[in-house]
Amino acid sequence: MRRILTLCAFVSIFTALAMAETWTGRLMDANCIDQQQKGATANACDPTSATTSFAIVVSGQTYKFDDAGNAKAADALKTRADRSADPSKAPSPQIAAKVSGTKDGANTLKVDTIEVQ
Repeated sequence: MRRILTLCAFVSIFTALAMAETWTGRLMDANCIDQQQKGATANACDPTSATTSFAIVVSGQTYKFDDAGNAKAADALKTRADRSADPSKAPSPQIAAKVSGTKDGANTLKVDTIEVQ
């Protein structure tokens, strides 16, 4: 019986991992997107070191991150390669990111990993 339960646990873990998807797109400030009015430029929503809520835009579709994803994105943004030499340097605009995770609803991502490029 114990062996069957262990096997079921492993199968469910691997099934969950297999359902993870990957999105590559432009990292944005989700709060700015929420407040952005029609006609405003997209560049106004580039993330900064003060950004606390993130989203990724992939082929015109915007996906907001969950709370854990926001923390991971903030950390990735602060430790990205082009800032390692000078941490006070402002991030460059139009930051690309690769996000792995699962959809949680229509427009929210439950982020497993994020790689800022």
